[in-house]
Amino acid sequence: MKSLQDLFNLNGQVALITGATRGIGLACAELLAAHGATVIISSRKADSCAAVAQTLTDKGFKAVPMACHLGEMAEIEALWKQIEQQFGRLDILVNNGATNPHFGPIFDTDLSAFQKTVDVNIRGYFYMSSLGYKLMAKHGGGSIINVASVNGVIPGLYQGIYSITKAAVISMTKAFAKECAPAKVRVNAILPGATDTKFASALVNNDAIRNALLQHVPMNRIAQPSEMAGTVLYLASEASTYTTGACINVDGGYLVA
Repeated sequence: MKSLQDLFNLNGQVALITGATRGIGLACAELLAAHGATVIISSRKADSCAAVAQTLTDKGFKAVPMACHLGEMAEIEALWKQIEQQFGRLDILVNNGATNPHFGPIFDTDLSAFQKTVDVNIRGYFYMSSLGYKLMAKHGGGSIINVASVNGVIPGLYQGIYSITKAAVISMTKAFAKECAPAKVRVNAILPGATDTKFASALVNNDAIRNALLQHVPMNRIAQPSEMAGTVLYLASEASTYTTGACINVDGGYLVA
């Protein structure tokens, strides 16, 4: 039986994290790299990816930048070709990159904003997971971790289409888990609550919205991105080898309040 330290050892493993240049994605990249993984830093902007990868490398970690726009299928295909050519495998995929261009009443959602949200948050996650599964299955398995949201369970006010896409991610996680398990590819999700990131600034920086939200959070505070990363590490590691199809709330108790 492995020691607790060995269970979380990711030495020799390759991890791809989307939306890895800030917020939850950056926190996950730092933690997985600290536990020995070679981390592929991915987001839309190549310069941001390069800067984060260099910062991690300067700390003695293993990181490489690979930019990719999750709304562009050709870029996703190119990303996976590059991963296979450079590493020959992938062990961990963290689908974290997302978009939410519309903050306001759901019935006022512009169709272009609707389409962009669906393209990135549903189609992007789906295609990334599909290609990730195929590469993982070639090499004995792996772990796919989707960053969903509590909004996928209880729709957020003025976050209608975003909430709809995150509900789809929860369902997608379970569907992939059921069909990918025979190839030893585990698929799980985390459901973050309100987290202090630039992405969630419309919520956490608005006193009225934040205070109303905190009334439903038993821990009575906004999370830090680093508080999401520990659950991702668990799902990426050998500590969770019998866990698939799980959607883990990391929300300060919001969904049970």
